[in-house]
Order: sequence, then structure tokens, then C-alpha cells
Amino acid sequence: MFKKILLVCGIFAFAFAILSVSILESSGVSYIFTAPIPESSVLGEGIPDINYRFPFQGGILPDNPLWVFKAARDRVWYLITPSPLKRAELALLFSDKRLVSTQTLLENKKPNVAISTLTKGEKYLEVAVAQEILARSEGYDTSAFLNKLATASLKHREVIESLIPLVPEDGKPSVIKAEDYAKNSYKAARDGLNSRGLTVPINPFSGD
Repeated sequence: MFKKILLVCGIFAFAFAILSVSILESSGVSYIFTAPIPESSVLGEGIPDINYRFPFQGGILPDNPLWVFKAARDRVWYLITPSPLKRAELALLFSDKRLVSTQTLLENKKPNVAISTLTKGEKYLEVAVAQEILARSEGYDTSAFLNKLATASLKHREVIESLIPLVPEDGKPSVIKAEDYAKNSYKAARDGLNSRGLTVPINPFSGD
């Protein structure tokens, strides 16, 4: 009986912690912004900026002790979402927020946490691709999401390349490797759009 009481108390404590994180998040300014691009664009002169806007990353970043609760909230949110298309959208949202958090952490001189956040965040692009394929197999119209994913993937690549100069030399290989998730998700989205005869966002990176 005592163990059951402890279990119930633990569940309530966990739920309260997640709720607290949500309240703290919502108490901050929630707005959309475009991640800043370096003075010397990685895309080269004369090439227009990739038109994609990132969500506000929230007030609790991965270097905050409360981050574990925020990450747990995200996992629960993802798991209880029944639609594979909605899960794909959530995965992209989580990836976007972690990329912006990575930028902030690097600016705050916390490269180790930043690189870890980037690697985990970019893996969500892979999840988004997998969920889009599942959604398509179940009859969902994923055309709009594929267009968004393709554009987001290009923007992720642009931002990651702009962050490389901020990373210590021993951390650069991990950042460059993380960029592969953006490359692969763009290719998957591109192929999905091409298969339907739809317009694909132009890839401004040479050699791809």
C-alpha cells in the first residue's frame, strides 16, 4: 500500500514538474523570428536567403536544470499524438527549437552542451521523414508538409554551416556530421515532391 502511495505521489510530482515547465515556457514571449545569418553568407553573394522562420526556443535551454522535464514533456507530447502527420510536424518543431537553442548556447560560450543539443535535435529531422512516410502510407496528404520540410532542411543546413566557425576545432567534425541529417531530409522531401509532380524548393548549395 505504501509503495502504491509513493508511486502515485511520484507520478503527480512528475506531472507537476512538466506542467511547471510548460507554464514557465508560456510566460515568456512567444514569437517567430528568423535566425541571424553571418555577415558573410554561407550561400555566397547574390544568392537569396532561404525563406524559413524558426519558432522561439523558449526560456529553458539544455543547460538549465529544468531541461530534463522539458525534454520529457516533448517525448510525452510526441507519444500521445495519434496522427503520424502531426508527429512529423512535432518532430520538425522540436528540431527547429533545438537548432535555435544550439545557436544561443554557442553564443553563450557553451560548446559542449551546444553540440550535444545540435546532434540530438537534428535527429528529429530523421523522425519527421519517417513519420511523413507513414502518414503518406495511411492516406494523409503530406504535400504541404513536404514543402515545409524541404525548406526547413535547407535552412538548417545554412544555419549549421554558419555556426561552424563558433565551434572549437575538436567539435567541428560532430557539427559537420550533424549536417547530414538536414541533407538527407531535404533529399527525402525533394523525392516525395517530385513523385507528385510538385515544385521543389530550390537547393542553393552547390554540388548537391
